[in-house]
Amino acid sequence: MDVKALLRAHHPAWLAHLESLGGFDLALPGDLAPELLRLAVPHEDVNAVIAARPEPGDPRWWLAERCAHSLVATMGAVEGPPRFPELPELGPYFYVYVFLATLPHTRAYHRRLGVPEEVSWATFADLGRNMAVHRKRHGTGGLHAPFWFMLHARGVLFELGRLQFNRARLNDSVGRAVQAAGLPAGPGSPALGVHVPDFRGPMTPAACDASFERAREFFPRHFPDEDVRVVTCGSWLLDEQLARYLPADSNIVAFQRRFHLLDRYDDSDMMAFVFGGDAADLARLPRRTRLERAVGDHLAAGGTWYGRTGWLRF
Repeated sequence: MDVKALLRAHHPAWLAHLESLGGFDLALPGDLAPELLRLAVPHEDVNAVIAARPEPGDPRWWLAERCAHSLVATMGAVEGPPRFPELPELGPYFYVYVFLATLPHTRAYHRRLGVPEEVSWATFADLGRNMAVHRKRHGTGGLHAPFWFMLHARGVLFELGRLQFNRARLNDSVGRAVQAAGLPAGPGSPALGVHVPDFRGPMTPAACDASFERAREFFPRHFPDEDVRVVTCGSWLLDEQLARYLPADSNIVAFQRRFHLLDRYDDSDMMAFVFGGDAADLARLPRRTRLERAVGDHLAAGGTWYGRTGWLRF
């Protein structure tokens, strides 16, 4: 396979970025199995990942070197390199190898910051979780949204209990709203994004409270130069229409109440997150849970679901 020809045809700007990078000493763990299991890679994927492992001389090696280099070169920086695109032509696990080669550098960065080992490994286990998400949605092995784990691998995102937080900056619309509310922050100010990962149990108010409290201790300790005043969230979980269908004491409604809600936008990820592979047939959506019934009933009545952006004081 001519990897450069593939990128030239479909991702020319990204190829130009990669070609601007120098070489990189790419190294994969000698024994992949223990590393994969430590990263919560689903057991049904372990043998396939090992069997497809690339070696020097593989056409993918040049690309893997430069992908890893782009991550290490921006370690800890809020602004990162261009997003990794989906590249099914290179096999379902190509980016898994990129991240495996990068994580020793991420671990070293965590150690320099004084990040506890427990937080590091909880954060890195999102690699395996997003492989499970891929199987949930598609029924096959692979890594869901490889661009997402770029944040983890660059030391920008951390899992603190039930929730994940990434260092960010306020965009114009949220920054203006925060200014209007009288907070000493605005567009471009340091902020945190909060995320609710799948396969992590109920997002109870108590679990979320504990995560926010951990974040309030964690980020000032490890990033003391960043004066974070605001946490933002962009998610279908903040669509206020859910409150029409779910009981007032539901975990989702309680999570919504934390935020000042702003922009509404199309969120195509909602259906796959809620229903997995079952989302393919809208006429036969399952109704196994309150959330599934809410989403399916709203669509059956001609409604539309959206994502919402929200913010809260940190």
